Amino acid sequence: MIEQVLNYIEKVQKVLDSIHFGLIAEVIINIIILALLCKAVDIMEERLKKKFTENHTSQIIKFIPILTRLLKFIIFFILIAALLQNHGYSVSSLIAGFGITGLAVGFAANATIANVFGTIAILSDKAFEVGDYIKLGALEGTVEDINLRSTKLRTLDNALTIIPNSTVANGEIVNITKAHKRRILETIGVTYDTSDEKLKRAIEIIEEILKNNHEIYGDFVVFLDTLADSSINIKVNAYVKTNNYVKYLKIKEQVLLEIIKQFRAEGLDFAFPSRTLYMAK
Repeated sequence: MIEQVLNYIEKVQKVLDSIHFGLIAEVIINIIILALLCKAVDIMEERLKKKFTENHTSQIIKFIPILTRLLKFIIFFILIAALLQNHGYSVSSLIAGFGITGLAVGFAANATIANVFGTIAILSDKAFEVGDYIKLGALEGTVEDINLRSTKLRTLDNALTIIPNSTVANGEIVNITKAHKRRILETIGVTYDTSDEKLKRAIEIIEEILKNNHEIYGDFVVFLDTLADSSINIKVNAYVKTNNYVKYLKIKEQVLLEIIKQFRAEGLDFAFPSRTLYMAK
């Protein structure tokens, strides 16, 4: 009986000896550290969301969960690597393997990575937001969406254009919505047989039209600009009190229609490209 008890105790001792209590304790400690760090990341995520909501930068909010997941993965990887290193495993080969794999993935997903960094650049610079009217090179329209890969632009002909964010970030961006006013810059050409009095009257007419239009700022300038090949050119430089493109076009149309109407009433002739041919006898 005593011998059986001793055998049982010996087996239990062997089982206990085979259990690595130090490793178990270390794993438990790492799990606790991981849980605490993940909780800290979650708290940081909530604070960032609250901050960006208060600053009305809602576009950045949808990228915060992606960044926090990436941060949690990095924390997890570091803890696992440290645990393996402490128990004699070579972590350098593991990191080298990740490096080679990452290099291969990097070459394969080069465009995607460029677009992600382009998105970060757009959002950090606050270049534009959803709803803004912008110009991107030859394209212009209203921004409908900004995601991790591309920007969706609704152009003037109602076409939906999808532009990679790497292209957007590397190009010239003109945010018309952020402008407080839009410019009217026109050249009005009158014929060379226009008298001096009528030239002065033409400038006065344009100034009166701009002055009486409540949608035009008062810092406009109208002046005799150049003596062109077929016309005497009057330059008009004025600013409209709107950044809405359609409204701007209608106000500009009103101004030009009124100039045409009053010029015709005053007998002022608009110039057009022409040549005079002299025949020798």
